[in-house]
Amino acid sequence: MIPALFQLLNAIIGLFVWALILSAIFSTLASFGVLDTRNRLVWTIGDFLTRVTEPILRPIRNVLPNFGNIDISPIVAILLLQYVARPLLATIFTGIVTGVWTLM
Repeated sequence: MIPALFQLLNAIIGLFVWALILSAIFSTLASFGVLDTRNRLVWTIGDFLTRVTEPILRPIRNVLPNFGNIDISPIVAILLLQYVARPLLATIFTGIVTGVWTLM
């Protein structure tokens, strides 16, 4: 039961990383006019990606300095998920399974 829960959480983190990547690509293509956001399907996909990623990206944008039109908050969020959240999840899983708590 416990390994399945941690595998699910790890998969959710992986899917969220992909959502961040897709959201960044989508917003770039939409801003250059490659994607027509007047199309209902395109707008729905963009709205979904924005609603999913904004709760994580907004606090990061508030902390980062202003770089003009360049938004590096998706990169920061991906790095935080890959190098903080996943190792923390592995440490918690190892601590629960073995009973030994070590910080990596």
